[in-house]
Amino acid sequence: MRVDLFDFDLPEERIALRPAEPRDAARMLVVRPGEAREDHGVRDLPALLNPGDALVFNDTRVIPGQLHGVRIRDGSGSVPVSATLHMRLDGARWLAFAKPGRRLAVGDRLRFGSQNSSCLGQNLDATLEAKNPGGDVQLAFDLSGAALDEAIKAHGAMPLPPYIAAKRGQDARDATDYQTVYAKEDGAVAAPTAGLHFTERLLDAVDARGIERHFLTLHVGAGTFLPVKAEDTSGHRMHAEIGLVTPETADALNAVKARGGRIVAVGTTSLRLLESAAGEDGMLRPFAGATDIFITPGYRFRFVDVLMTNFHLPKSTLFMLVSAFAGLDTMRDAYAHAIREQYRFYSYGDSSLLFRERQ
Repeated sequence: MRVDLFDFDLPEERIALRPAEPRDAARMLVVRPGEAREDHGVRDLPALLNPGDALVFNDTRVIPGQLHGVRIRDGSGSVPVSATLHMRLDGARWLAFAKPGRRLAVGDRLRFGSQNSSCLGQNLDATLEAKNPGGDVQLAFDLSGAALDEAIKAHGAMPLPPYIAAKRGQDARDATDYQTVYAKEDGAVAAPTAGLHFTERLLDAVDARGIERHFLTLHVGAGTFLPVKAEDTSGHRMHAEIGLVTPETADALNAVKARGGRIVAVGTTSLRLLESAAGEDGMLRPFAGATDIFITPGYRFRFVDVLMTNFHLPKSTLFMLVSAFAGLDTMRDAYAHAIREQYRFYSYGDSSLLFRERQ
């Protein structure tokens, strides 16, 4: 499909730079294909679902994966560099988006942290092992395992979305604001932002309504922010992300479906992993590994019935996904309504609850 079909005009002032306070005070637009839109609040979520439905959350935890340092090359001095980690390959290796990419070469040594320090533990050094066709690089760190994790925490920064970072600096609030209250598994470099709306109070209300809660893990990568540069969706390549659906979670969610309950994905990351793990027979199976699923209109959904998600960028893979889920015309109308009614967009913005278009 032509990428320009997913374009729309968004006023700059609609981009949220801070979350609602408290988190569950955000607004929520309810979209059912073929029905009138409904303006609600996130706190209304339990009443909008049925007892026996199941919310599926992504429990990944954002790590401070934005690194700044220098390239060290004999005889050429040091060059400032930055790297945004986006997928771990093993105990010592990460894929990353590095700048300035054109000035880096395979074999370069990179130092993140204090350039002049020689004390063990004060530097975070890596070798650039490969430059990939997709624009990212492969870094092999001198440290590995838990020692590398601690060094990244010591030297890294929270990688705020570029549309927020371009408008204000990072501060101490972001370390809490850009993390879900149920985050558990370290590994993401971008938050599963639909989950940022949940508070303990809202989770208690979900439980009281008789709605089940289940968790999976998809370590969201920085590739989620990359623009679609192709003119047609067939020319865009998604960056892979690592996910896990346990056998216990698969069994529990299959049981929900079998008794007539609906699967409600909290965020596009949860949806993408559920659809990656579902078979053509509509059954969810355990999953452990990488997924680069790219969902555009025409995709036939296998497992997810309802999607809770924030408002996304024009021409983004995420707007393509919601258009596949609820219908392109429906979502274009819904986004026009959201802009008119001054909903807040993107990672710290308001929410929507989308019911799947009949296929």
